[in-house]
Amino acid sequence: MPRPAATRSVAGLLDRLSAAPGRDGRLTHVERVPARHARTAPWPTWVDPDVRRAYVERGVVEPWRHQVAGADAAHSGEHVIVSTGTASGKSLAYQLPALSAAQEQRGPHGTRGRHGAATLYLAPTKALAHDQLSSLLELGLPTRITTCDGDSSRDERDWARAHAEYVLTNPDMLHRSILPGHERWAGFLGALRYVVVDECHHYRGVFGAHVAHVLRRLRRVCASYGATPTFVLASATTAEPALTASRLTGLAVRAVTDDASPRGELTLGLWEPPLTSFEGENGAPVRRAASSETADLLADLVAEDVPTLAFVRSRQGVEQVALTAASLLDEVAPELSSRVASYRGGYLPEERRALEAALRSGEIVGLAATNALELGIDIHGLDAVLVAGFPGTRAALWQQLGRAGRGSQDALGVLIARDDPLDTYLVHHPDALLGRPVEAQVFDPDNPHVLGPHLCAAAQERPLTAADLPLFGPRAREVTLALTDAGLLRRRKAGWYWTDRERAADLTDIRSAGGLPVSLVESGTGRVVGTVDGGRVDSTAHTGAVYLHRGETWLVDELDLEDR
Repeated sequence: MPRPAATRSVAGLLDRLSAAPGRDGRLTHVERVPARHARTAPWPTWVDPDVRRAYVERGVVEPWRHQVAGADAAHSGEHVIVSTGTASGKSLAYQLPALSAAQEQRGPHGTRGRHGAATLYLAPTKALAHDQLSSLLELGLPTRITTCDGDSSRDERDWARAHAEYVLTNPDMLHRSILPGHERWAGFLGALRYVVVDECHHYRGVFGAHVAHVLRRLRRVCASYGATPTFVLASATTAEPALTASRLTGLAVRAVTDDASPRGELTLGLWEPPLTSFEGENGAPVRRAASSETADLLADLVAEDVPTLAFVRSRQGVEQVALTAASLLDEVAPELSSRVASYRGGYLPEERRALEAALRSGEIVGLAATNALELGIDIHGLDAVLVAGFPGTRAALWQQLGRAGRGSQDALGVLIARDDPLDTYLVHHPDALLGRPVEAQVFDPDNPHVLGPHLCAAAQERPLTAADLPLFGPRAREVTLALTDAGLLRRRKAGWYWTDRERAADLTDIRSAGGLPVSLVESGTGRVVGTVDGGRVDSTAHTGAVYLHRGETWLVDELDLEDR
């Protein structure tokens, strides 16, 4: 079906959605965020000619000013965070210095340079790392680039250690595999010039505290091989980005915050579902579920061939929204029902890659997703974003809304209120939502319950010395002594040593997910259908549970935690 996107009015879309029969009064507020023009800067003279040519051939005639500011800082060895809006091209700020360094330092026959030319890229999700890999490979440069994560085979990991100049991974892999086995990565870590921490606004709370110590362990191990890499962080707009980046890395970090990228106009609607005939506690009125309302709007937008992403807070909700939207389309336009899909954690790697490719190509028009797609996966051509319930912070809301209208195209965003007091308040008091700055990231690296396991892991990686302790913060000595008293560490003349035969990295799960993932296996065939996090398995995959997976309904026959 041809897309009328070039002539379609975004404001007209919202008018048609709200004017549909039975939807009176649901649209409580409309806000229009004006368009913004691009501000460019000349290419830095230090950029390798082949790198520059590759970007020009992809349409980057001149970079935007914030890209150049970030790239110049990183190239000069200054730790920097680029904190600008969604789709503002933050990746160029670290790719230019990283790829130029690899070009300049490459040894004979294309071998990895020995003078500090390697790059380690960290993403909060595997999907984002694989998306970055695709965009880097499209440049056609000879840089040896690969991912290294839980989906990588043994041969792929061996190749990365021996040959890669640019490795894309995640903090979990760094914590559980790369740092504990750093001797096998000695060549790469000793040549490390840049550490890229992408989408670093994702690192908050306990997860952020864990990642802060993983990065400190990385700095310590790199120093043992003679490397002092420059850290380049990328973040959506957040309060106090320099302070956040400094607490995350333990380093002084410069912030680049002046967003010079172009943006189309965003039309944002606040939407309140109607009251139902049901009554809640003490006779309180009950509104229609935000997920049901989102499914209706998603079906309407797909029927108009509007590429749409619907953010839903739970995995079960994602499946229900996609299933309901497809069912609604099947009643009016059966040929469109197959163009709606779901995307969430727990899918097999090949399923995730296929969904991402189908969304980019336009084969899928409507996608219900968890916040896995809130991150900077490069998906072009989205015209609308639906958000089923306030995501908890204004920063997350703007990050999700920013997925539509990438570049200079106009976009539609709709926040659908859940039936709770906060969402109800926000859709009726838009200034509380739209008239205030985004929040700062909150995490506490000095939390002893987080710090302790990382001190143990550091001691197993290399004996922990008194000179190392300031790297881990003001409470490191106190916690180290407590670990010694508990028998987890042993004090010797050279420092503190890990005493157990088990891996210290296994003391903690940095995402606090509550255990290793559990595979869902089809009885009779042995085919792996998907996975469930250990912390969710008792509630979502217990014996007798109904499990939804990409529109298919499964019944759990048995939960066997002994054989995962």
